[in-house]
Amino acid sequence: MQDKNGKAAAGGSPAGGSAGAAAQNSLHTNGHSITQNGHYPAVTQTPEPQTESRAPSPVPAPAAIVPREQWGGKHEFLLSCIGYCVGLGNVWRFPYLCYRNGGGVFLIPYFIMLIVTGVPLFLMELSLGQYGAAGPITVWKCCPLLKGIGIGMLCVSTLVCLYYNVIIAWTFYYLGSSFQSPLPWSCDAIANAAICGNGTIGNNSRSPSEIFWNENVLGVVHSEGLHDPGPVRWPLALCLLAAWIIIFLCMLKGIRSSGKVVYVTATFPYLVLIVLIIRGATLEGSLDGVRFYLTPDWGRLANAQVWNDAASQIFYSLGIGVGGLLSMASYNKFDNNVIRDTIIITIGNCSTSFFAGFAIFSILGHMAWRKKVPVGEVADSGPGLAFVAYPEALALLPGSVFWSILFFLMLFMLGIDTLFGNMEGITTAVLDEFPHLRGNTLHKSLFLGALCFCFYLMGLLLVTNGGIYWFTLIDSFSTSFGLIIITLFMCIGISFFYGVNQFCQDIVDMICHCPPWCSKVLLYFKACWVFCTPFLLLFILTYIFIEMYNTPLHYGSYVYPRWGKALGVCMGATCCLQIFIWAIVAISRETGTLKDRFRKSIRPLNSWRVNNLNSTGRAEERLEPERVEAPFTVTLTDMDFTAMTWELGSQA
Repeated sequence: MQDKNGKAAAGGSPAGGSAGAAAQNSLHTNGHSITQNGHYPAVTQTPEPQTESRAPSPVPAPAAIVPREQWGGKHEFLLSCIGYCVGLGNVWRFPYLCYRNGGGVFLIPYFIMLIVTGVPLFLMELSLGQYGAAGPITVWKCCPLLKGIGIGMLCVSTLVCLYYNVIIAWTFYYLGSSFQSPLPWSCDAIANAAICGNGTIGNNSRSPSEIFWNENVLGVVHSEGLHDPGPVRWPLALCLLAAWIIIFLCMLKGIRSSGKVVYVTATFPYLVLIVLIIRGATLEGSLDGVRFYLTPDWGRLANAQVWNDAASQIFYSLGIGVGGLLSMASYNKFDNNVIRDTIIITIGNCSTSFFAGFAIFSILGHMAWRKKVPVGEVADSGPGLAFVAYPEALALLPGSVFWSILFFLMLFMLGIDTLFGNMEGITTAVLDEFPHLRGNTLHKSLFLGALCFCFYLMGLLLVTNGGIYWFTLIDSFSTSFGLIIITLFMCIGISFFYGVNQFCQDIVDMICHCPPWCSKVLLYFKACWVFCTPFLLLFILTYIFIEMYNTPLHYGSYVYPRWGKALGVCMGATCCLQIFIWAIVAISRETGTLKDRFRKSIRPLNSWRVNNLNSTGRAEERLEPERVEAPFTVTLTDMDFTAMTWELGSQA
């Protein structure tokens, strides 16, 4: 028999034999206490055998556990994860990074970072959520010292949800504006006649698309900077409200509703990308755009920024360390093949990023050909690509209204899927910490409604005249060094505190009939988790701090003041400091010397595996999920005496 940490127990000792007899006779021992983290302390004597004339004491019935939801099928989980990972970053960030960092050469560091950091961390997060069947906070019963990692993930998800739905609000605005001919940002519109002249734009003039974005949508021309947000732009506020209502309705029934929505939201963007690639291939100048996108510059491989950009794109697109992956995996069946899912999702995500570049640069190449300028002058990243450069390029195509509607529908679907995952990370974490909400449909609906409404109220700051300045600040720091630190501690905690061998055994237990290739692949992942991945995460973290110190933050020509940049650093620090704050709390709750407190705080709680009891049925997992913090009457089982015997042996 093994104890809950996977260590062999001395079951053949006299104490072990007495324990087995005592457990079979349903003995009760008064006066034993459980430490605040739920562990049984070591005992110094064997319980006395119970005589036949003594009636067993009544055992209090355990509290009812609300059954955890599960995905309707494997396809729902796969599509949800693909939709979560394949987001706006695949369309507006990867193609720009590719051409800026040496074209096709960028694929070399990108795939190296994917194999060494992206795939191992992706598998770790999925496996942790699936095995523990719990959200980002509760899952750290496997190592209570690191509960702050889950709190930090919750903070990052909150910041991401706060600004990400603003992008969907912009998409709504553009989608509504696309139902008019000519498009309001095209040269054919009457309002833009003076700007375009004879249908062309001067080299030193702003394009109608840029004017529409800055004046009609953002209103940024009426703000002086971060300190001057100005009034709320109510058309955008209504679009933001509509976006949150859609999120609320799609998540109202939990994964039963969102799991059905992804059949549309996760597949539609692929259809649009295919159509855009085919359309772009027929345009004049498209080959120049593709050539600009992929032309290799081998000298860029020696630049550290290229490797940092590759790693940051992996984190940005896969959604690692935010808690969404962990939460979605927690609704899987225990025996789901998590290694297979990891390979499918990561390869699908990275392939999407690569092929999205063809859809983007083929049409941008046509726009550069029409304007008789180099492709580099029309290429952009972030909102500048999605809401300025690409809409302008679409406006030049025949049937521009149709292509515009199709493009912004694609952006809407991409944004909704990613926001589903982030919101799932928040709701799952809260519902696991307060299980009574999960069992009450009304209370759960009220909680979700209140959460969406609070996000809407906070998001109003980002739809003011100066909202784009706040948007850029949160976007720049919410998933920066704080996210890397959280991921680094997750990797170290699982590898060295929980135990990388035990974690690999957990994965094998989930897969059940693990084929031979599975064991070999796990050896590779084990090497990554222990050596390669932490080293590369430290490299990324060092580069981020150097770049953050030397590079000023700016949006367009506006340079952020020092207090604004300090505010952004505080956002990232707040997320990662949760690790240290809750580690101190976990250690302070234990007893003994500092070394003893630390050793106890990294030991899994007795309720760590209770969520998978029905799936596994192993004896060592039949433990009560409640956490007891005072002396009480304990019903001893085989597992309890095994743990006690093991501790006695270790003390001897």
